[in-house]
Amino acid sequence: MATKDQIKQLLSNNDWFRELPPDVIEKLATLCRIKTLSSGELLFEKGDQPKGLYCVLTGKMRVSSITTEGKEALLTWLEPGQWFGEISLFDGLPRTHDSHAETETTLLLLPSQGFSGLLSNHPELYQHFVTLLCQKLRQTFSLLEDSASLSNKGQLARRLILLSHNPMLANSRSSQDDDATHTRISVSQESLASMLNITRQTVNKLLQELQQLGMIKLHYGCIDIIDTDALETLTVK
Repeated sequence: MATKDQIKQLLSNNDWFRELPPDVIEKLATLCRIKTLSSGELLFEKGDQPKGLYCVLTGKMRVSSITTEGKEALLTWLEPGQWFGEISLFDGLPRTHDSHAETETTLLLLPSQGFSGLLSNHPELYQHFVTLLCQKLRQTFSLLEDSASLSNKGQLARRLILLSHNPMLANSRSSQDDDATHTRISVSQESLASMLNITRQTVNKLLQELQQLGMIKLHYGCIDIIDTDALETLTVK
C-alpha cells in the first residue's frame, strides 16, 4: 500500500498534476489510492457501475468494446498522465466500454465520493476536466470523419501517423539501409484491424501495398514509418 507521501511524489512527477495548486495535490494524495494491474487484467467492463476516476501512472491501458458480431473493437490506448473513466462519474450512468491493462500497469484511483467532494471544494478543477472531455470529443469527431470520408488505406495511414506520435508505442531508429532515422511503432496487425474494424487480412494487404510504395517497412510486431509525408497524402479528404 502506497503512503500519502509516495502518492504526493507520484503526483508531483506527473506533468498534468504538477500544474495543480499545492493544497489540491495534498487533498488528492489523501483521497487517492494506487491500483496495480497485471498484463491483460480487466479493470472494468461495459455496464459496470463506476467506482472512481483513474489516471495511468505507469504502463498502458487498452480501451475497447465488443461488436454485435462478437469481435473486439479497439478504441484507444491510454498512457501515463492520461485520465479516464470520467464520463460515468459526470452522468452517473454505467461504463461505456471495457478497459484492460495492456502491460503491467499502475493506476491512480480517485474514488467516486472523493471526486464529487473534490470538485465541490475546488470548482476551478471543472475547467481541467472540461478540457479533457473536449480533447476526447474532438478526437472522436476526427475519427468519425475519417471513417466516413477516407478509404481503408487512408484510415490506416492516418492511424499509423497518430501512433507514430505516441511515445509509449514509437521510438526513433537509425536505418541499416540508409543514413535516415525512422520511427518504429510497436503495434500488431491484429490491433490495427481491431482499431479500424476491418479484417487482419485486409490490414496485411494494405500494409504490403504501403511497403511496396516505400512508405513503411514491416517487421514482426512493429512497423517502421519511412515516409510520413507520403502517408499524409493518403489522408487528404
